[in-house]
Amino acid sequence: MKYFLIAFYAATIFHFVLNHILEFIDYRARVKNGDSVPEELEGFVDSDQIKKTVAYENAKYFYWLPLSVCMLSLNLGLVYFGYYSSIFNWLQKVVPNVYGNSILFLILAGLPSAVVEIPFDLYHTFGIEKKFGFNTMTFGTWLLDNIKGLILDAIIMLPLLCLVILIFQKMWQWWWIMVAAVLIIFSLGLSYIYPKFISPIFNKFTPLENQDLLAKLTALLERTGFKASGIYQMDASKRSKHSNAYFTGFGKNKQIVLYDTLLQQLDDEEICAVLAHELGHYKKKHIIKRMLISISLEFIGAFVLSFILNRPELYENFGFEVNPELLKNYAIAGVFLISIVVEGFSDITGLISNTSSRRDEFQADSFSAQLIGSGKPLSSSLIKLNKENLSEFTPPKIYSIFKYNHPPLLERIRNILK
Repeated sequence: MKYFLIAFYAATIFHFVLNHILEFIDYRARVKNGDSVPEELEGFVDSDQIKKTVAYENAKYFYWLPLSVCMLSLNLGLVYFGYYSSIFNWLQKVVPNVYGNSILFLILAGLPSAVVEIPFDLYHTFGIEKKFGFNTMTFGTWLLDNIKGLILDAIIMLPLLCLVILIFQKMWQWWWIMVAAVLIIFSLGLSYIYPKFISPIFNKFTPLENQDLLAKLTALLERTGFKASGIYQMDASKRSKHSNAYFTGFGKNKQIVLYDTLLQQLDDEEICAVLAHELGHYKKKHIIKRMLISISLEFIGAFVLSFILNRPELYENFGFEVNPELLKNYAIAGVFLISIVVEGFSDITGLISNTSSRRDEFQADSFSAQLIGSGKPLSSSLIKLNKENLSEFTPPKIYSIFKYNHPPLLERIRNILK
């Protein structure tokens, strides 16, 4: 039996059906709740704000419906009509070099979905985001960002792919150890150079201008023993009015980045509470724990994958013409095939990661309240950010379990004030 092919169809359809059920449950909850203001948000949010949030979420939902149908049809159609096997079998004949045909296969395999997503991305950016006052970028900026992204992908990913293919060729029996190690080192290296060399390609980063705020944030860093190479503000407003703050970098190259939109929306005390939350992840060792789990899963995943890539039926199920004696030449295509099979199970694996992430967020919120001496600044900052970003206030429990890696707003507020 074509077990891999059956698994692909089953997982892909399961993913489609599950997500449509979840999104419909969320949509019906918005319709039912209407403009009602939750008790905890009275005085902070009015019914007009709720209505605007509902309208924004509904617009995204009706945008997602045709996109999901198109992507399902495309994914099933590419496999059913043998697109992947056709381009691979053709490349084997016209590009005999294993490096060339493997890289070209990945490019051609990803091309159809990239093309289909372009009009949807344009509508989302210049239609929905523009309508609700978020998008501030021009079409030229959007186009330039995508061109920069493609060039960066080529510069960064092509050498990595060539190295992985070389390992497949030279260490076929034990490739999983070396490839997992290379990917881990690559990820850490990318994290280190990202703030200095990659982020500035897209945005401008300048030292935080508000000296009073800088002094307060620096004091928080000293109290928690967190060493950062700098605190910067980013010109996020040239693309969007959405707001955020984050840590970036690795080792001595760690940076704290605040969106300029965030600086406009929150007062100094609230920004300190937001930074204290991020410092909570550092003090509770959430980042180290996630890194260790990620490294372990990298090796376990590569080990399991090494057995699957040695099975000719993986390729034959999808119509590939393979020589069982030269499976190492098909390894990159095999990794791609496995990826489209397991993609449909991402909702199930996501349940575990989301549960862990939400637990970490609760702990970081509690740490912030303790460090600042009150939970009110963080609570008010979360409400403001929720309002400014038009995020849902009361998503259904089943929806947040599957879709949220951060707890919903009301759950966070209750935990903080408790």
